[in-house]
Amino acid sequence: MVLFAIQHAKERFILFHMIGISGLTTFTKMKSMKAIFIVCLLLTGTIVTAQTNNTIEKKFHFGAEQDTSAGYAQAVKIDNVIYVSGTVARDITPASIKRLYQTIERSLAAFGATLQNVVKENLYTTDIEAMKTHNEARKEMYKGDYPAATWVQISRLYMPDARLEIEVIAHLPKK
Repeated sequence: MVLFAIQHAKERFILFHMIGISGLTTFTKMKSMKAIFIVCLLLTGTIVTAQTNNTIEKKFHFGAEQDTSAGYAQAVKIDNVIYVSGTVARDITPASIKRLYQTIERSLAAFGATLQNVVKENLYTTDIEAMKTHNEARKEMYKGDYPAATWVQISRLYMPDARLEIEVIAHLPKK
């Protein structure tokens, strides 16, 4: 068996592809398997190193400390990427949509970012038709510079009376 490993230095992705080679004796195959095992162990160390290099630089919480009742941070920054947790609205109206995005903006501002830094948005709602009806309020907040987005209708959100939850990922320019 032959193992091909490719590591992209920046993102530290590792791709393994194993293919069989005919004509090898059982003894040679056993030696190859040992070599593959050793290479995999060495590459596992690379994966662990890659994960430890991406340390959390900063967490943002609306209160003085992190709310541990649900067990999450409102926003987390790793390198130049900001992850904003789901922000909720209890109803789907232009005013509530605007307030929701203003809350997201507040999270982003803690890291020096705005909605124009958002590259991905995930929107979860219990009423997608209402969201479609009031989408103009969302579009106004992005000022014509829209991120990649996914909208999903679900039966219920974590907060029982919430009808809309949005999470975003933003990128800051590299320094």
